[in-house]
Amino acid sequence: MDTSDLIPPSPSEDDYEQERRAQEAFSVDEDQGKVFTSDDPLELFAQWLELAKKHEVNDAHAMSVATVDGAGFPNVRVVLLKDLDEGFVFYTNSMSAKGDELAENPLAALCFHWKSIRRQVRIRGLVEPVSEAENDQYFASRARSAQIGAWASQQSRPMTEEGILQKRVEDYEAIYEGRDVRRPDWWRGYRVTPSQMEFWVNRPFRLHDRLQFDYDGEGWNKTRLYP
Repeated sequence: MDTSDLIPPSPSEDDYEQERRAQEAFSVDEDQGKVFTSDDPLELFAQWLELAKKHEVNDAHAMSVATVDGAGFPNVRVVLLKDLDEGFVFYTNSMSAKGDELAENPLAALCFHWKSIRRQVRIRGLVEPVSEAENDQYFASRARSAQIGAWASQQSRPMTEEGILQKRVEDYEAIYEGRDVRRPDWWRGYRVTPSQMEFWVNRPFRLHDRLQFDYDGEGWNKTRLYP
């Protein structure tokens, strides 16, 4: 397969100059170049997320979640961050591929990339299920169609026939007609408690800023990294 049309040409001096001007314009307009404004990485992340929400066209809360299976083979997919407290919370079908993998190896890596503000955050940490109360509260806040969809979709399982998903949606709509939709026992949230967080800021000519936080059991330690 010819992939030559997929590979961009090497940047010209004009390209570099445009990148430099764009970065400088953003820094001056938004943060005066002060990007690492807290020694608490969760607080710093919250600040960056608020900035991203002002600029990203869609889903500033979108994050890649990487897990590994029993053979150590990695999987990655994009989900939405639903809560930020002492960790990063997302919800899914616990019988999905990611649910199976987290049950076997409760560790995950996350990545947020906000091209609009030229920043990225990478996170690694331990994963634990959220409480039943949190599961119920968040499920109750979802749109009814999303609640029905949670029942209808056997996430990550093979579909045995065409049209079966829509039929299952109709079946569960009939089951719950006129009453609240109960949360499936296998629909639940996971909290990734970070042990490492790295903040990356795009700079011209690949002279990017990278600041890594590592938790030692008592507090966070900072390390500057080469780009």
